[in-house]
Amino acid sequence: MLHSVVQQFLRGVDWGELDYLVIDLPPGTGDVQLSLIQTAPITGAIVVTTPSDVSLEDARKAVHMFHQVRVPILGIVENMSFLNCPHCHERIDVFSHGGGRRTAAEMQVNFLAELPLDPQVRIGGDTGSPIVLRKGEGEPYLEMARNAVARCEEAAKESGPKIEISE
Repeated sequence: MLHSVVQQFLRGVDWGELDYLVIDLPPGTGDVQLSLIQTAPITGAIVVTTPSDVSLEDARKAVHMFHQVRVPILGIVENMSFLNCPHCHERIDVFSHGGGRRTAAEMQVNFLAELPLDPQVRIGGDTGSPIVLRKGEGEPYLEMARNAVARCEEAAKESGPKIEISE
């Protein structure tokens, strides 16, 4: 069933002319990931983790799985890396800190960014005003995007020309 959903998503939608198609998958190494890999040419994978030990273990498993199926790892992102207290402005490491960067170094993959746990992200999503459009507030997310684009371009050069998905 998941395989047919992925097929429909990729083949049944007129995506138009795209520079990138980013697909946010559930964590882990399950059927959705494998179905996508079997269905479409993948430039690379970005593994998102929190700094907690459990999340980092899932991230390591994902990196290993993508290596096994020969999907390049574009990098690791540490999400919810810290919280800047909105009242006292003190940095709080809610889920620990730095595990994503350490894991990237251990696994010899790029570290793309550490993203804060920021209530403004939810507010921006709810109001239709993304944080990256607000001056001075979206820099960590823009940094991640710039790093991901750079790694996509490198991976595309290494893998050669793209293959079109056709029915």
